[in-house]
Amino acid sequence: METNLLQATHISVTLWIIIACSVVAFAVAIERSAALWRFGERTRRLGDAVAAALRRGDLEGARLECARSSSPMGEVLLAGLAHARGRPGRAAAAVERARQDLGWRLRRALWILGTVGATAPFVGLFGTVLGIMTAFADMAKTGQGGFAVVASGISEALVTTAGGIAVAIEAVVLYNFLNTHVARLVHRARHAADEFLEALEEAPLEPRAPGAAEGS
Repeated sequence: METNLLQATHISVTLWIIIACSVVAFAVAIERSAALWRFGERTRRLGDAVAAALRRGDLEGARLECARSSSPMGEVLLAGLAHARGRPGRAAAAVERARQDLGWRLRRALWILGTVGATAPFVGLFGTVLGIMTAFADMAKTGQGGFAVVASGISEALVTTAGGIAVAIEAVVLYNFLNTHVARLVHRARHAADEFLEALEEAPLEPRAPGAAEGS
């Protein structure tokens, strides 16, 4: 009885770990989906508004559009606008740095899905091994042989392996979907940054006054 209780405890603890991994994977997927929701549309509208302001030579208007936008691209374009009247190439370098930071932020927490997908099967297998070891230990203590003695314990232990594989499939599918989606958004952000730099280069901005601080 004590051995059976120990086996049930091993299986229960392992299953709770697997269930926790499943909940974490879903939570990450929901958080990332909410964060990336309508990123492309918001980026396009911001790019159009900033380009229109730059065509008028309205640098402050372009900054205002970025500041009040809900798109993460606003920070990227603001980095370029801060160097709009600076030395050639400074705006492009600032935009590129901000765009790379944005790419990292878009991929935030995706590593959790990859980790769950890689480790969940091993967690399930670990629970199964513990269950089988306990079942055979029970057989050794009772002195009774035969598969019938350990069949029940082994079948219960194998549940953890099935659970681990199921959670791994869930996590891998979510990771691949979100990673592909983020890759498209990063490409869209690069395209928007290039269009912004072209509009900034062609904008009829007033030249910098001698001795004025850069980005003023």
